[in-house]
Amino acid sequence: MKIKIFSTPNCPYCIKAKEYLKEKGLEFEEIDISKDQDAAQDIIKRSKQMSVPVIEIDGELVIGFDKEKIDELLENKK
Repeated sequence: MKIKIFSTPNCPYCIKAKEYLKEKGLEFEEIDISKDQDAAQDIIKRSKQMSVPVIEIDGELVIGFDKEKIDELLENKK
């Protein structure tokens, strides 16, 4: 399973989302869109959102820190 989290350093929901994934023992790639403009443009285009976090789990996007959606996708990947 491949997990990416598109975030910014000062975003409180990004921090909560990363803590949640760590609590579940999941490894993820963190992409700081404040430093990576190409990634920022890509995720804006794909998610049609200007907000973070955006969490990608095996190609499926979760907009914001939506525990239910994250858990649903993780459960389907088992």
